[in-house]
Amino acid sequence: MSATATPAADDMPVVPKNIRWVLLGVLMAMLLSMLDGLIVGTAMPTVVADIGGIDHISWVVTAYTLTAACSTPVWGKMGDLFNRKHMFLGSIVVFMIGSVLSGQASSMGELIGFRALQGIGAGGLMAGAFALIGVLLPPRERGKYQGMVAVIQAVGSIGGPLVGGFITGHLGWRWAFYVNIPIGLICLVWCGIMLHVPTARRAKVVIDWLGITLMTAMISAVVMAATWAGSTYAWTSWQILSLGVAAVLLLVAFIASQQRASEPLLPPRIFTGNRDFPISAVLLVVAGVAMFGGTLYLPLYQQGVQGASASNSGLLLLPMMVGTVAASLVAGKVMTRTGKYKIFPVVGAASLAIGMGLLSTMDTTTSRFTTSAYMVLVGIGTGFTIQMANTIAQNAVELRDMGAASAATSLFRTLGGSLGVAIFGSLFTRAIQGQATAPAEGGHTDTSAVEGMSGAAKDAYLHAVAHGTQQIFLVGALCAAAAFVAALFIKETPLRGKPDSAPQPKAVPAKTA
Repeated sequence: MSATATPAADDMPVVPKNIRWVLLGVLMAMLLSMLDGLIVGTAMPTVVADIGGIDHISWVVTAYTLTAACSTPVWGKMGDLFNRKHMFLGSIVVFMIGSVLSGQASSMGELIGFRALQGIGAGGLMAGAFALIGVLLPPRERGKYQGMVAVIQAVGSIGGPLVGGFITGHLGWRWAFYVNIPIGLICLVWCGIMLHVPTARRAKVVIDWLGITLMTAMISAVVMAATWAGSTYAWTSWQILSLGVAAVLLLVAFIASQQRASEPLLPPRIFTGNRDFPISAVLLVVAGVAMFGGTLYLPLYQQGVQGASASNSGLLLLPMMVGTVAASLVAGKVMTRTGKYKIFPVVGAASLAIGMGLLSTMDTTTSRFTTSAYMVLVGIGTGFTIQMANTIAQNAVELRDMGAASAATSLFRTLGGSLGVAIFGSLFTRAIQGQATAPAEGGHTDTSAVEGMSGAAKDAYLHAVAHGTQQIFLVGALCAAAAFVAALFIKETPLRGKPDSAPQPKAVPAKTA
């Protein structure tokens, strides 16, 4: 595809008549991956009490995030090269095996290793789900179903902590992993029966092993630096600086390898063929920063400063999720009806910047109602930004690169979240340590210890929490402002497909999986 070319209008399969039922199975698998991280996070205190290993507790999350990020582009490319349906079903199986083994872990070391295996499956779940949506639905018609994706993401974000608390309290922490098995089996059978994806025949398949190795090493360096910076090691320590230099050198080597590879892991053409793809990557990185910052530190502020109940931590994010779902529904309907979409990432980034800017003004006197109103603006911003950025990115590439492009967008969002967590955690910890003697470590607080403070110490601590929160959302607002500028440069390429009519399949030899 040339620099000015656009994807062919007929470069899509026929939309199945039962598409909503097909999508439901794909989205259930996506929900499986989303729920797992949040459920496990809720169960971790009980896990430590049972098998010990508190010194390595962060690696339970880091191992999962690291392998998920590293495997995402590999799963996506393998789907393009071989068979998207088979790769997707394979990722479900890997995820289930990792879940069973994690539930049987008898030590923290075993749990970390099994969580790494589970993360490999999770990378395929997210990459495969977005690639399948891109293949099954032309971008012009995707707006009709965008609400389904938004609802699944909202249910995962809100339901994870609630389900995690219930399962851990009534069934034990091991069921936080075992619960994935019945859901995974339903997804496996559902998609195995109902999912039919046309795939082009390839005479010869060449796997980019060098690209996979360099990409894995580069992502590992980024994720480990983001995890350790500001907590385990100082930002200016030789460990973090060395990881940063290694990541840059590996990135340069990876880009060079992709230009020479016959079947590159992330084809350069998806970045150079249409400027909308790299702009979408910027939007997704920023949205990842905003989402992780909001979901991690808003409940902390509401519990620590506003006195909200920790048992209902999932519900604290409800205003933001309502805004996200509503914005996704509106954007989807308008996009399908008119074919216009540029206005939504522009308005979304602006809403995100304004909402996070307002959140940065919160102090110890801010009411819950005011916080909820600000959260709605952030939700509208993420709803307009995340869903539309995915659609824009997939519309900018050819069908043969759908898996690689979808995996890349998922990777950008994950890396954005990892960097956001690292930066926000460092800012929050510095604010706490610099202004009060308080029970904080790695950006988290011991609320029971806070209750036992004297009046003056508690007041100083609450001001420190509010100050740390202000810094976090101020940085988020600046990032969103940069995304707003990037969104202005989106070129509104006509969306593939026509509303209310199924596009004709491209006349190339194909087989159906």
